[in-house]
Amino acid sequence: MMVPTERVLHESIQVNALDLTDDVKRQKIANLLTQMRLSSATARKIQDIFRSEMNKGIHLQPSSLQMENTYIPELPDGTEEGLFLALDLGGTNFRVLLLELVNGVVVREDVKKYHIDAHLRTDSGIPLFEYLAECVSNFVISEGLQDVELPLGFTFSFPMIQHSLEIGILVTWTKSFNCPDVVNKDAVQLLKDALARRGDTRVKVVAVLNDTTGTLIQGATQDRHTAIGLILGTGSNACYLERADKVEHWEPERHGEREVIIDIEWGAFGDNGVLDFIKTEFDLENDANSLMVNSFTFEKYISGKYLGEIVRIILVRLMKDGLLFTRQTSESLLIPGSFITDYVSLIEQDTVDGCWLHTKEVLAKFHIVPDEEDIKIVQYVCEVASNRAALLVSICLATLLDHMEREEVTIAVDGSLYKHHPRLESWMNKYISLLTPARKFKLIHAQDGSGKGAAIVAAIALRIKSRLE
Repeated sequence: MMVPTERVLHESIQVNALDLTDDVKRQKIANLLTQMRLSSATARKIQDIFRSEMNKGIHLQPSSLQMENTYIPELPDGTEEGLFLALDLGGTNFRVLLLELVNGVVVREDVKKYHIDAHLRTDSGIPLFEYLAECVSNFVISEGLQDVELPLGFTFSFPMIQHSLEIGILVTWTKSFNCPDVVNKDAVQLLKDALARRGDTRVKVVAVLNDTTGTLIQGATQDRHTAIGLILGTGSNACYLERADKVEHWEPERHGEREVIIDIEWGAFGDNGVLDFIKTEFDLENDANSLMVNSFTFEKYISGKYLGEIVRIILVRLMKDGLLFTRQTSESLLIPGSFITDYVSLIEQDTVDGCWLHTKEVLAKFHIVPDEEDIKIVQYVCEVASNRAALLVSICLATLLDHMEREEVTIAVDGSLYKHHPRLESWMNKYISLLTPARKFKLIHAQDGSGKGAAIVAAIALRIKSRLE
């Protein structure tokens, strides 16, 4: 017999029943989507696997979780003072930011965006870093600060191995970047060299981080209990504060650090096959349609890059089975990538509001004029896929909270999916509470960790350096 919490968890995971007048059709659709629903027993099994993968990763054993040491051993404490730069590189556009901090509070913030042309993203890395340095220099000179020593935090949102707070070795390019001669090189050193060749500013690169780490840091300026950072956008990742004595990968000399931020790199959770038991036929097709097959397993279940594609694949299957859009066909819906995750969020908003407006507008883009049952089915599919994503994220966050054993933890979250999806936050609050009822937690939206967070990490790096000198 299930204990009350398990029963409530089991029942809460089940989304509302599909309301159709045709009982046979309703049952066929429900049966097909059963594979998308996770039971409470499956949720607990995933928790155990995630816990095991974390422990293996932190002890340098084979694991699908990288558990990378960021070498950031403390959070903002309100003493941060001065001018700090951030360079935020993660896509075809990047930003340079200037922050002025007084008693840890941002009193001035200047930002400029720049575009990276395709040839710079795909040729030798030297011109790319020359261009980054040029933009940083131009920005600093435009601020009239070329003669001021400015510490810079470098947000480099690509998989990397860190050997210290200011050494980040690129493992692989992602997104639209492919400069082969940068792989296995230190991105920080390449930026430092490019700035030194110019010699027209006094910018000092003092830290490298990714956007997830920056989100935790930015969250800590909003809430002192922040100890987990989460990105839930096009991609997904999480990081958390770990006890330093548990971390085996630590290359520089230790200086009595009590804790350190660990970058989990959970997008790859399951790349070694440990999550294959929840992989549906729709996930297999989603993976086959992706650029990097058999990788980023967890990200393909939950992130904004893939959630819309999962929904599209299910809708196409229902259409081919004669269960959806029976009065018409849609060739454009057959195109992989055509049903973006923004559409899922819009349709979910209709479900929340009890209306059909956005659903009709989205389907019109595919030249579909739906009847009432079509709309109910499409909304149901979006709910099932979204609910599974929320549950999977919650399972891992609940496991983290249990692992950390803190009295109270605030989880700082950023990302377009979290921001725009109308139900993810409420589902996550519900599921985390059910999965770990003894833990006190809170979700907050921490915007621009990749920018502000990076500048604050530069301030922390400077504080640590001055303390050791």
